[in-house]
Amino acid sequence: MTRALLIVDVQNDFTEGGALGVTGGDAVAAGITRFLAEHAGDYDAIVASRDWHDAEGDNGGHFAGEPDFVDSWPPHCVAGTPGAEYDPGLDTSAVTHHVRKGQGRPAYSMFEGVTDDGSTVAAVLTSLGIVSVDVVGIATDHCVRASALDAIAHGQRVRVLTGLVAGVAAEPSEAALAELAHAGAELVGPA
Repeated sequence: MTRALLIVDVQNDFTEGGALGVTGGDAVAAGITRFLAEHAGDYDAIVASRDWHDAEGDNGGHFAGEPDFVDSWPPHCVAGTPGAEYDPGLDTSAVTHHVRKGQGRPAYSMFEGVTDDGSTVAAVLTSLGIVSVDVVGIATDHCVRASALDAIAHGQRVRVLTGLVAGVAAEPSEAALAELAHAGAELVGPA
């Protein structure tokens, strides 16, 4: 059985002090780095995604001057800005595939993005014979949820490492984890 680690959106704008920073984001970055130091060799691929929004326009309604924080948001993770970069606490040296998503449009799941060579996450996983993925990152109630659900939809056996995720708010994060468990994901305690 081959396994991949999916690292979702551990970026400056989603960690403390960022445009949409979540509490615990920096701790998730540091935790993933510690986890990779011990477990990178357990994976056949390590895929990390980043929001990479256009500086011009509203990115398909994703950016708004008066956001509703459901479907529209303040500007964040604009391509080429410090906010779009990986959190400095995340060591990306073991990452085998970097994915950019949300280029000019809303995108929550890393499966909506592409690698530097234009491959989709689904294509990368299929080409490597990956059948099982572990999911970590930010935010539990948005992009982690969407990425894990898409992994399930693409036939992957999914584990969410609950000690290596952080959400915007407790209640929707708990609801997202319950939804993922109901959809077939295994929730694995602190890493």
